[in-house]
This record gives sequence, C-alpha cells and structure tokens, in this order.
Amino acid sequence: MVFGEVPAELKPDLLDFGFVSAADRKQISTVLASIGNTATVVGNLGTAFASAQGLYRISSATQALLKAGATLAVKDGANLGTVMLRGRIIAQSRFIPVNAVSAARNSASIGPALAMVALQMQLSEVEGLVRTNIALTSQVLATLRHGQWAELTALVATVDHVVVQAREVGSVPTSLWDTVAGKKADLRTQRDLYRLNVGNHIRQIHQLAGHARREYLETNAEAILFDANALLSSVKAWTGYQALHAARARAAGPEDAGEARLVDSIARDTRTELDAALAETTSLVDALTRELRIIAELPGPDVWPLLGKRKDVKAARGISARLLEAIEPLADALHPPALPLEAPGVVCAPTSLDLEPYLRILRWFLEGGETLRVLGFPEQLDAPDPISAILGGAKEMLAAAMDKAAAKTLVAVTDRRIIMAKTNAFLEQGEIFQDIPIDQVRYVRAATTPDESTRLAIDLITRDENIRWLFHTDIDNTHVDALAAVLAESMTIPDLERDDLRRRHHAPIEADRNSEITDTTQSAKPDGSEVTTGDAE
Repeated sequence: MVFGEVPAELKPDLLDFGFVSAADRKQISTVLASIGNTATVVGNLGTAFASAQGLYRISSATQALLKAGATLAVKDGANLGTVMLRGRIIAQSRFIPVNAVSAARNSASIGPALAMVALQMQLSEVEGLVRTNIALTSQVLATLRHGQWAELTALVATVDHVVVQAREVGSVPTSLWDTVAGKKADLRTQRDLYRLNVGNHIRQIHQLAGHARREYLETNAEAILFDANALLSSVKAWTGYQALHAARARAAGPEDAGEARLVDSIARDTRTELDAALAETTSLVDALTRELRIIAELPGPDVWPLLGKRKDVKAARGISARLLEAIEPLADALHPPALPLEAPGVVCAPTSLDLEPYLRILRWFLEGGETLRVLGFPEQLDAPDPISAILGGAKEMLAAAMDKAAAKTLVAVTDRRIIMAKTNAFLEQGEIFQDIPIDQVRYVRAATTPDESTRLAIDLITRDENIRWLFHTDIDNTHVDALAAVLAESMTIPDLERDDLRRRHHAPIEADRNSEITDTTQSAKPDGSEVTTGDAE
C-alpha cells in the first residue's frame, strides 16, 4: 500500500480503496506522515514502525523556518542541527524521535482502518481471478447444471451491484446493506457446495494413480472446469459480502472497541477462507490443465480419448483444445506456467535422438521451481545383466541390435526426484511409470559391463529397489559418469533406516539366545518324582 504522493509509473497498478471511508484514509495518512512523505506498508503497520529505528521528525516550528527559506547547516555531506538563513545562524532545529511507544499507539489506533483496506485488497484479488475466466465456453455450459449456474450468478450479480454502488458513494448506507443483509446463508451455501465439489475432485485425483487418474481427469474435465470457476465466483461474492459487513461495522462505531475487533475478525477470517479456496482451486486446475497440455503436445496419433472415451480421436483433440482454451487464462493467473524446457547440461542419449518432443511434454510434469539436471535414455534391465545369460555369438548379436535400437527408457533427474518413463508411452500417451524422490537414493555405481561392447551401466539402489540402466556405446561416457555423479550427491541412509537394519541384525541373535536359555532350563529341571519339600535326613 502506497500513501502520500504516488509516482506516475505506479498509478495504473494501484487498487482502488473502494468503500474504505474518507475518515479512515485520512487517519492512515496522518499516522504515516510521521515517518515520511511516502511509506510502504507490508502486513501489519507495526512492521513498518519496527524498521523505522533511528528516524526523527522535525518539529513544526523548525518546519516553518525551513519553509520560509532557511536551511540546515551542512558539514561533510550531513545536516547539522543549526538553522541558517542568508549565511547567519537564526535557530537550533528540534528533532522528535519516532519511538516505539508512539508507533504502538498509532498502530492500534488505525488497525481497524487497515483491516478495511485489507478486505478491499482481498476482494480485488478474487475479482481479478474471476474476470480472467468468466467467459466459460458455451459448450461447457451447454451440458452442465444450468440451474445451479443461474442461482449462483444471480447471487454474485446482487453482491457485485451493491459493492459497485458502495464504492461510488464511499460508504454502505442502510438501503444498500438491506439488499444483501439477508443473503448470508445463501452465499455460505453456494461457497460450501463448490468447496465440497472441488474437494471431492482433489481427493479422487490424489487417491488414483497412472491410467485411472488420467481417466478420471479426462472423463470429468467439464465438471472440474465448471466447479473451479463456480468456487471462485462464490468466494468472490462471499468476500464482497464480508467487506460490506465490515464497512457497516466500522461505520456503526469508529470509536467502539467491540466494532473494531469485529472488523479485524472479519478481515482475518475472510483472508483464511480466501487462501484455502485459492489453494484448492489451484491444485485442481493445475492437475486438469497439465493433462490437457500434455494431450496437446503428444505427437502420436493414439491419445486417451477425452470425455467418455470417444473413438473419434480427432473430436477428442478438439474438445481438449477448447477446454484448454477456456481454462488456460485461469490456470495462468493462479499459477504462472513453466517456461519451455531446454536440454540440461548432462544428456545421456544417442547422437541421433531428437530431444525436443520429450522436452515439450516433460515441461508439464515439472513442479514450480523444479530444475531439470540430467536427461538420459538407457535400457532399463530387470535383471543385473540379462545379456550375460546368452551364450556364444548370440550375445554379441543381441548387444549390437540393442545399440542400434532406439532408447526404450526416459530418465529425467531433477533437483527433487527421478522420473522414469517408457519412451513410446511417454510420447504417445504422456505417461510415466515411476517417480522416485531424490532423498530415497541410497547408493549409485557406474561400471563397464563385462561383454565386448564395453557399454557403461549405472546401478541405482533406492530405499525400495535395485535398478540397472545400460547405455548405448555411442553415448559419451563422460555424460554417463556425470549422471552417476549427480545421483551420488544424494546418497545417504537416514538414521531411522540404519537403526531398523541394526535391530533386524540383533533380533534373531537375541531370539536364539533366549531359546537356548529356555532349552537349558527345561533340560536341567528335575522330574516330579525327585522333587522334595522337606529337610533331607
């Protein structure tokens, strides 16, 4: 929030304070004037004052002299406390410290005013998102829940109308408030309905994996798009209602401590609700958009048919494109899309392999801030070395055939995980078959295979399995070594796993020892005929 004289380059991006009252604006500006002509506040006002240590403001008497043409004496580039006029000393300036006591008092006094500003900012935030995606395609709404959409849009329009008028007059008079005062229950019902719908979609996506997850997203793409947009619209209406409610409370008693606490509570609760709704919508829209973008990038003719597994692939692609066009503006506003991927510094691939199709699809699998470090195209072997089981000349023939064949496995190593996919399934269907967090790497070994082809192999031991990758002879060995080195950076075994292994080692020994003691005791125990209870004679 910028107060005071606003630089011209900032004016186009500023949010209108809307129905934040003129009295509140004046109060905020008056307090902030004590620390300068312009101040930027982030979060609580106390943060700004806390960072204002060592600041002083000039007394009103000194300010009057300076405005009349006097200046402060200067030495070594710094102002002194002496006030000069036409080369003569006319006074000593007075400086008043901006101390913590006044800061705390001022912060408490304008807290409710800042809460009103916060509500206005929240409303502007969600309004922008809804505006971004308000134009749902006619196809999406042609088949889905006309009645629900009409009921929701009627409520949204009512709140929007009152908010616009309140902004025009700078307050919320009774006649305006009465228009929406009885809508609270309906607004809450709409918000909760679409939060429930979105939550159900998210749970389904998290519970499913692989083909089942993709099938759910594709089959329910239209419903997901509808529910995501409806949730944002309902949250916008709810936020507008809460802002109007807070404005009424603020106007009812600007000096009333109870009303001030209510305004602060409304602002805090509304922020929490808005954050939760945006997080849910972002998660859902990200998942759907990623699938639609992957389908758009697939060069192969066989994609998973969208919406009911239609046999007409061309029609499925068309529907996918229209849905993507409808949801992409919202997806980009909630979560800016990743930049196109470039080949990393380490690439273990045959020289003839075109990386571009893989990079276009892989782009949409990476999460925000995730960095691609290595790209590899090995043969992934299920056994340590199946070739060694083939005798005679057949071994060399098979090895040569493997060298000439296209790579069958894609390995992408990021700073967070290891992504593996069958190259055909990746290019034709955008599917991966394994995703291993990088912190599950336990041991890495790079070694030359014993056959005559002298190809390099990498053995990767993770927490749960052993993996072997075999690389073609025309792949630069230094890149394979670099791949092993990148993975080796994460080699570790957590203390919990080490302790568990130790317990497994000692447990059988302790069990055997206890068994031996029991057997010895049983064998040494006399039978019943030899047991006596009295003194021997």
